[in-house]
Amino acid sequence: MKVLVIVPAHNEDKSILRVINKLIVDCPTIDYIVINDCSSDETEKVLNNNNINHITLPVNLGIGGAIQTGYKYAVANGYDVAVQIDGDGQHDTKYILDVLKPIEEGKADLVIGSRFITKEGFQSSKMRRTGIRFLKVLIRLLCGIKINDTTSGFRATSKELTKYYSLHYAQDFPEPEAIVAAIVNGFTILEVPVVMFERMDGKSSIRASKSLYYMIKVSLAICLCRMSLKRKKR
Repeated sequence: MKVLVIVPAHNEDKSILRVINKLIVDCPTIDYIVINDCSSDETEKVLNNNNINHITLPVNLGIGGAIQTGYKYAVANGYDVAVQIDGDGQHDTKYILDVLKPIEEGKADLVIGSRFITKEGFQSSKMRRTGIRFLKVLIRLLCGIKINDTTSGFRATSKELTKYYSLHYAQDFPEPEAIVAAIVNGFTILEVPVVMFERMDGKSSIRASKSLYYMIKVSLAICLCRMSLKRKKR
C-alpha cells in the first residue's frame, strides 16, 4: 500500500530533524511530508537545509488545519493510508507498522496508537490523564464505543477516511472530535498499543492555563458533532 506519514510542526526546530531521521531509519520505504504551520523559529531553515519534504503554510492554521493540509496532500497524491505523528518527538516511529497493520488487513479505518493499553512509556501528566478519562467516558456515553487514548495524535487512516478528513476536520484540538466524526460516519476504529516519550523540546500547544478552556471547548464540540451527524452504517 502507498503510505504517507504526516508530521505537523509548529516551532519544532530543535526536534524535527531527529524525528525525520528516525522515521527514515525505522520506515525507509514510507513517504512523509512535514506541514510547517507558519513557524516563527528556525523550523523552515532546518527543513530547507536538510532537504526535508515539507509544505510551509503562509499563516498559522493550528494543529487541525496543519493535519487537514496533510490529508489533502495525501488525497491529491493517491496515498492509500495516511499516518499522523507529532513533530515534537513524542511518537516512536518504530510503531508505525503496528498502527498500519489493521488498515492493511482491512480491519479498521482509523487506528489509534494508545499509550494506555500496556501503560508503558510516558503516560502524560496527572491532570491530562484526568481529562483524557473524562473524554473517554463522554465519547462512550454519546457513541457507545470505548476509546482509551482519546487525545492521541499517533493514528492512521484508510483511504476513505483520509478523503473524509481532507474535507471535514476540526481546526482546534481536533483529535477527540475526529474520533466522534469517524464513529458517526460509520468508520471502524481500533486501538493498538504504542510507547510514547516526553516531547524532546519546545512547548505543548495545550498549556496548563488552557486546560479548562480545552475541556469545555472539546466537550461542547463532541456533543455538537454527535447531535449534528446521524449515525451511519458501512
